[in-house]
Amino acid sequence: MTATQKDKHEGHPIVLVDGVCHFCQGLTKWIIKRDPAGKYHFASLQSDVAKGLMEKGGLKTDSMDTFVLIENGKYYTRSTAALRLAKGLKFPYPLLYMFIVVPKFIRNAVYNWVARNRYRWFGKDDACMLPTPETKDRFL
Repeated sequence: MTATQKDKHEGHPIVLVDGVCHFCQGLTKWIIKRDPAGKYHFASLQSDVAKGLMEKGGLKTDSMDTFVLIENGKYYTRSTAALRLAKGLKFPYPLLYMFIVVPKFIRNAVYNWVARNRYRWFGKDDACMLPTPETKDRFL
């Protein structure tokens, strides 16, 4: 990532998703639609940028079944990342954050079940989704 690219994304929470998963692509579009201020920026887990960010956060770079939110220098994964992201969207989605009280092992069991089956249920592409001209500035 160049210095200009880094500056453009500085101060924005970054969401890392599986770029070839139809469910994850749909989720990215869903987030964009509910984040009119453009707070969240995105990168595909398959990208070199995401791999570098994951290494920096001490996360495995070969796992495509996770969802990562990098917010204020902290790394959140799986269900915790999803709930923290919902907290930052427009109403009523922040109400979902109340599920943070559910023990993490239960939340992540549900998350892992969906992650294991996402390709079978929703399909996948051979390449990552391309952002639209209106949203390309939000992608690393």
